[in-house]
Amino acid sequence: MINEQKNYIGLDWGAAKVGVALGHAETRIALAYTTFKNDENLSTHIGALLEKEDIGTVVLGVHKSDTFVGEHEAEKFGQRLGEQFGMIVAYHDEMFTSKMAQAAMIAQGEKHVSTHDDAEAARIILQSWLDRKNSF
Repeated sequence: MINEQKNYIGLDWGAAKVGVALGHAETRIALAYTTFKNDENLSTHIGALLEKEDIGTVVLGVHKSDTFVGEHEAEKFGQRLGEQFGMIVAYHDEMFTSKMAQAAMIAQGEKHVSTHDDAEAARIILQSWLDRKNSF
């Protein structure tokens, strides 16, 4: 069961980098936060953030088709997070979020879009999940 009093974290999982967004329980607005390297320190960084930001739910972007090779890795990562930190992990379709993130950043005049698009994609994933959740 999702804890409505705790905050949310959105993750755009990738083989090299993981984009991170935060959403506050009260405002239900997602904000791009940072990007972590997908290395041996990833769980430590995410664990520290979960505690610091009082996170109750992790929203992990996944592809809904079976054709994406890394999909099973993303799901395994989500399962590990849930077990390791006692978190609720929700999965949300991330189809085209990187392209949407890049387009939004270019429209805002951002430079070096590819260095920041993972966090923005995580924001889109989390905001979409929050909006969908709030519509019921």
